[in-house]
Amino acid sequence: MDNSVDWAALRESALAAALHAYAPYSGLRVGCAALVDDGRIISGCNVENASYGLTLCAECVMIGQLHLGGGTAGVAAGMLVAFDCVDDSGRTLTPCGRCRQLLCEAAAPGLVLNTPAGPKPIAEMLPEAFGPGALE
Repeated sequence: MDNSVDWAALRESALAAALHAYAPYSGLRVGCAALVDDGRIISGCNVENASYGLTLCAECVMIGQLHLGGGTAGVAAGMLVAFDCVDDSGRTLTPCGRCRQLLCEAAAPGLVLNTPAGPKPIAEMLPEAFGPGALE
């Protein structure tokens, strides 16, 4: 893993977030954490809903924290540089497709995601991503 990232701190924050998850339907409590380019660590947990389709993935909650904390995707500061996601037992999880899209738009150049197969750049996790540039 990238030695400039405190992966243990990200893992600790992600696991702490998972313990706050609201997952009465699936029982899968998920937490995630990311290092922001300004040095902050932000986190999120999943929040399920009886309709299932309205469930918020942990990454959705975390991106809300990014924006609430002043980070804004598409600007020079407040972008994600490293990301980790776990269940409440500490098992590494890979973000779903929707969440990869969210992470991509909030990514600093070179964002690295920890995956069960090891760290991977966001470009490898979401090749040929659709982003803001495609709307110009």
